Amino acid sequence: MGKHATHIVWDWNGTLFHDVDAVIGATNSAFAEIGLEPITLEMYRELYCVPVPRFYERLMGRLPTDAEWLVMDEAFHRHYTEHRVGCGLAEGVDLLLEGWQAAGHSQSILSMFGHDELIPLVRGFGIESRFVLVEGRTGPSGGTKSAQMLRHLAALERVDPGRTVVIGDAVDDAVAARDAGAHAVLYTGGSHSRGSLEAAGVPVVDSLAEAVELAGALAS
Repeated sequence: MGKHATHIVWDWNGTLFHDVDAVIGATNSAFAEIGLEPITLEMYRELYCVPVPRFYERLMGRLPTDAEWLVMDEAFHRHYTEHRVGCGLAEGVDLLLEGWQAAGHSQSILSMFGHDELIPLVRGFGIESRFVLVEGRTGPSGGTKSAQMLRHLAALERVDPGRTVVIGDAVDDAVAARDAGAHAVLYTGGSHSRGSLEAAGVPVVDSLAEAVELAGALAS
């Protein structure tokens, strides 16, 4: 890989890992524990945002207290661990990752999913060797990705942020890319509606194949 080769930073949840059904199931199971009504996938995609407490504010009409947030966060992750078992990679991911690597480009994963849980998941799908770096969240959950993106790209010595494209399913991915001086392509298969994603002002696609094609053009 050359100094100025195009690099992709992949998001994990809702992007490479097709877990939207698990997210909705875990969200509604957690809601039941705290007395909130269940929501549909469409409602989730319209309302979801980060920091995640703001998402709950949209549902509750107020920000949760610190104590309430800890209960909500623990309940979600407990249920998500159960629901995610039936989830797999998004359609065509194996071939896309292989093709990008074979073309001489590099790629990495940066996720807000816990690092210690992310690594064995990626390894279990047999795709770890496709990435020069795989990083998950190491601090508290529920925050934004910008600071972590800056650290991630700084750790990749042969990667130029200006030749980097972040592919994710959330507006926060586009914000993190902007803050790091990188490009972004947003994918509609995850946590946000198309309308929400288009508000970020970056290209929005309905397939990861389109995202990879755009990544090559944006950073060329």
